[in-house]
Amino acid sequence: MQSIIHCGPISRASISKQTGLSKQTVSELVRILEADGWVRETGRTSGHVGRSATTYELVNDSAFMAAVDLGGTKVRVAIVDLAGTLVSEVVAPTHSKGGHSVAAQIGELVEQAVLEAGVDRSKVRQTVVGCPGVPDQKSGRINFAPNIAGIDQIDFRSAVAAATGTQTLLENDVNLAVLGEHWLGAAQGIDQVALIALGTGIGAGLILNGGLLRGGTGAAGELGYLPFGADPFEEESLRVGAFERVSATHGIREAYRKATGKDLLVPEIFHAAEAGDKAARSVLDDLSRQLARAVAALGAVVAPELVLLGGSIGARPEILKGIKAQLKRCFPFPIRVETGLLGSHAALSGAVAIGLTELHTELFAKSAPGAVVTLPTPKQGKLAEAVE
Repeated sequence: MQSIIHCGPISRASISKQTGLSKQTVSELVRILEADGWVRETGRTSGHVGRSATTYELVNDSAFMAAVDLGGTKVRVAIVDLAGTLVSEVVAPTHSKGGHSVAAQIGELVEQAVLEAGVDRSKVRQTVVGCPGVPDQKSGRINFAPNIAGIDQIDFRSAVAAATGTQTLLENDVNLAVLGEHWLGAAQGIDQVALIALGTGIGAGLILNGGLLRGGTGAAGELGYLPFGADPFEEESLRVGAFERVSATHGIREAYRKATGKDLLVPEIFHAAEAGDKAARSVLDDLSRQLARAVAALGAVVAPELVLLGGSIGARPEILKGIKAQLKRCFPFPIRVETGLLGSHAALSGAVAIGLTELHTELFAKSAPGAVVTLPTPKQGKLAEAVE
């Protein structure tokens, strides 16, 4: 199946050559896969000496998965087929009640996306939820996610599984974002990568030696809890995080309000700075200094080849420019800092990468313990084109 997924359309002789299995064994396996609806004939080889051969490819719509990007302000759900083609996508404001209400909302959005795609609901086999905070894989709860009420009090994974009727995986949204950029975006081919996502909150996803770093407690990359910015010993810093209190949405708005007495939204503060507002400019300069400190901390501890910036605030060009200028003043070693390429689809792309790997492995490698079916980079017309 991995040969077919990566190289289809492909002949049985080529599969035999790639896998080392006999032609007779390959023919029997392909016959079974075709009868079960996983692969199909696509034509015959041509343009070479000798007899032509029948070629086979994956039946893309034989199964689907749901990728969910859950944030404090909105939920994005995408339905994707086995080849990575994004077939539908819906977005809605996150349910204000949190907890079970958000789990039920995810189920409703999956149903809506399935209806819009016109696919067979029974073929949706897997859901991957990217969420803020730290998923506890044993209890199904999500800890350290103050922007969504109640998800640390319930088995959120089981609640989503019940609402969607699918196997469900939870993963930190920034971890998914860095996986998405590594699979499809700015970090392709780079095995030491950090992605800092800045918006309602702040966090980092880390890929070291080509693999995702979760840490012993699953909390690797929780930059909001860096012990600088606000006072880390204040009680509030245990709930939100000292660094997040000054660097994310609330901290930016509060800094501007203290300087001017005006309560502006973050995009309005950026517009004010562009228009020459000195207070707004000062707030953003201070934000750049704080973020440069965070990049320097990552550089000192894990020395990534590349640091990517993402999120509604982190992706702004003013932030990239400010960090680059300030980083030279506080860190002696060069660090490449760029903006991610996938934007709001980074976490969804990472969810697809994890979900499809799990789904392919469950479907086609269950009888081979430890085997994993790896994914190719999607071709034109698939998720890569959708995020562009």
